[in-house]
Amino acid sequence: MNKESFFVKGEELLKKIKDIIAEGNVRKIIISDKSGKEIMSFPITVGVVGTLLAPLFAAVGALAALVAECSITVERDEDTEGL
Repeated sequence: MNKESFFVKGEELLKKIKDIIAEGNVRKIIISDKSGKEIMSFPITVGVVGTLLAPLFAAVGALAALVAECSITVERDEDTEGL
């Protein structure tokens, strides 16, 4: 499993989450405050689309209004293409 982290400002949080999910092969997203304390964590299951993500986006949008800066850690499935 690969992990990568991004640092974003609150107003960029929702757009970045949407972009990450659109890229695919995401297993889990963890949002932490600038001190590294986990604020929110959610699994992304295969096949989750549109209306099922609406409550998640609403929660992330509300969180974005409360934080100035945060980090996003993304756990991705290993790339299995070409096997």
